[in-house]
Amino acid sequence: MSAVTDVVDWFADPEHWTGPSGVPTRVVEHLGLTAAALGIACAVAVPLALWLGHVGRGGPLAVNLTNIGRAVPTFAVLVLLAIGPLGFGPAATVTALVLFAIPPILTNGYVGMREVDRDVVEAARGVGLSPMQIVRQVELPLAVPLLLNGIRLAAVQVIATATIAALVAGGGLGNIILLGFGTQDQAAVVSGALLVALFALATELLFATLAKALDPMARVRQVQTVPDP
Repeated sequence: MSAVTDVVDWFADPEHWTGPSGVPTRVVEHLGLTAAALGIACAVAVPLALWLGHVGRGGPLAVNLTNIGRAVPTFAVLVLLAIGPLGFGPAATVTALVLFAIPPILTNGYVGMREVDRDVVEAARGVGLSPMQIVRQVELPLAVPLLLNGIRLAAVQVIATATIAALVAGGGLGNIILLGFGTQDQAAVVSGALLVALFALATELLFATLAKALDPMARVRQVQTVPDP
């Protein structure tokens, strides 16, 4: 119980909620790193996944190449970028996180596009829709659940991995954990970890709600389950 009490006392301490090292500041920094990395990863991976999934060529190769990249430890990439051209700071962290976020987005987006019923695509082509219209009006809406799942996975992974940004002066909640290790303050370490976990959980719930709201098949199933009057 002593450890729990120490953590409660840590959260109750006003000093931990004010100033440049306070929790609100660290949360904003962590959110900024996550949003920047996820935004760049989506800008790169989503159009590529949609195009590869639509044409049906080159997708497996691209997916396999990105998945091979996941085998490289993010910390190793971060250190190489920090001691290399980008230097210590947020730039190295965001770049490493982007490389880490692209594989799940690209893989799920491509699979989502390829799992769209080909008969539906051919029917859309038969009524005269252009390739771009087919992507926007047919394939993309049906691929949204898997695509959002990939973005959700990437977001949660980025939030968790961004804690190592503190090791290269990148900011974020990892600074609380790093400071706790440096001062042997177990309450600070646990509190920082809890904050990261809560951040990841909130993101998970957000994307789950978003996926449910944007899934066209979910609305169809809801209509089908409504009993007749």
